[in-house]
Amino acid sequence: MKASLGLDFGTESVRAVLVDLRGRELASAVAKYPHGQIIESLPGSKKRLPLLYALQHPIDWLDSAATATRAALRQAKASAEDVLGIGVDFTSCTMLPTKRDGTPLCLLKEFAAEPLAWPKLWKHHGAQAQTDRINAVARERGEIFLQRYGGVIGLEWFFPKVLETLELAPRAYDAAEVWLEAGDWFVWQLVGGAAESLPRSTCQAGYKGMWSANDGYPSEDFLRAVNPKFARVVKDKMPGRLLAPGVAAGGLTAAMAKRFRLREGTPISAAIIDAHAGVPGAGASEPGTLVMVMGTSSCHMLNSEVECSVPGVAGVVKDGILPGYFGYETGQAAVGDAFDWLRKLTGQRDFTALGCEAAALPPGAEGVLCVDWFNGCRTPLMDGALRGAFTGLALHHRPAHFYRALLEASAFGVRRIVELLRDGGVPVKKFVATGGLPHHNPLVVQVYADVLGENITVHPSKQGPALGAAILGALAAGAFISSGDAIRAMAVRKGSAVFKPNRSHRAVYDGLYREYRRLGGFLSANNNF
Repeated sequence: MKASLGLDFGTESVRAVLVDLRGRELASAVAKYPHGQIIESLPGSKKRLPLLYALQHPIDWLDSAATATRAALRQAKASAEDVLGIGVDFTSCTMLPTKRDGTPLCLLKEFAAEPLAWPKLWKHHGAQAQTDRINAVARERGEIFLQRYGGVIGLEWFFPKVLETLELAPRAYDAAEVWLEAGDWFVWQLVGGAAESLPRSTCQAGYKGMWSANDGYPSEDFLRAVNPKFARVVKDKMPGRLLAPGVAAGGLTAAMAKRFRLREGTPISAAIIDAHAGVPGAGASEPGTLVMVMGTSSCHMLNSEVECSVPGVAGVVKDGILPGYFGYETGQAAVGDAFDWLRKLTGQRDFTALGCEAAALPPGAEGVLCVDWFNGCRTPLMDGALRGAFTGLALHHRPAHFYRALLEASAFGVRRIVELLRDGGVPVKKFVATGGLPHHNPLVVQVYADVLGENITVHPSKQGPALGAAILGALAAGAFISSGDAIRAMAVRKGSAVFKPNRSHRAVYDGLYREYRRLGGFLSANNNF
């Protein structure tokens, strides 16, 4: 048995998947984070956190990953020697401050009670003022990096979150010696070494850290214009080396090998954003395929042979997803999160009865229209402060009407993204759905197909990002010559489900989509939405 281990870090838990070199899943195990999402109060504290904060505990990542890995090894009856390599995907931008030895600032007694010394989860929205200033200064100066991100730097990104700490918790900022993505921190803990050589992912840096291979990070002059105390953040607090996903970051240390029950020296790939790992995991190696990684939020990625500056697209990074292509990223900030919020809000125990009733309703949910910005709008407006809405409500409407309208709103959001890409000159030819949501909720995929008027293929692997991470682990171990060879060997599968659009719904959804855009334009005060 020769296998690669994929570690897939989500919002609530980490999944460990063992996959052989022909793509067969040998074992899969999940371990929840003991502290989950820290959104109400810090561990050991009764003081409530601000409303838009979302934090995590760094030790949860290590402990849960080790637990899941050991469980997967037991399930597969595999030994440490059977694991050739390890790949890691992680939510992004989830990030944290540490000391130069990698110790998270929040684990130090003097900073345990400071919320901004803790890791900020991707959905942390506390840095709105800082995001606004970064965008304003960038536009005023005509910074070229704006073109790679559709003209807008996102609220959930790296530099706004660092600046938030500088301005709201300066003592924590001064004490921080290293700022980095959680995925990079995790890989650094596995491979060890000094801060100067810590492995930073080009994927995370390119899409969330305003970095490019040609221009690097934003200039010191720009950072000084944002805040004079921010000028040297890259030079003083962001050490390390940049590596592409699939490139070996190093080998597993003896201490971590013992903790994970793996072989010392096992090669580990540089990290990749969780959603982006879904692209190789879905078997999509050709250009023009929009891969929709659907979970708590959704991220939609596409490889293309052309580079276009498309307003509202969250990022265009050369070799950002797969070598040889320009990788485009778009996304929706609340998908599975929004569905579950509505379920709880309406007092439903699960989605089974709710989904059956919603499926029986006609397109348009009998007059209920929704805009799905319940965690802000990522693409195309890149505004985390925007809020969603339901309209057209009457006394006869039940929870299923709200749910149907929310599913349709989510699909309308994807349709707007596809139009944005195509109008910007980026071909979109095929659609693939992956992640946990398409397998657990086929109704949402059918609604997407109907609204888009396109076939949607659901890859049979229920662990798309985890499989993608395992593919990168195999590449880091040298098991394949190229990423294309690895994807074809490990991710191209028969038995994919294909959801075909109901053509009789098209005219109704065309009209509803126009109403969705009008309502979105009103809510955002943006006539171009």
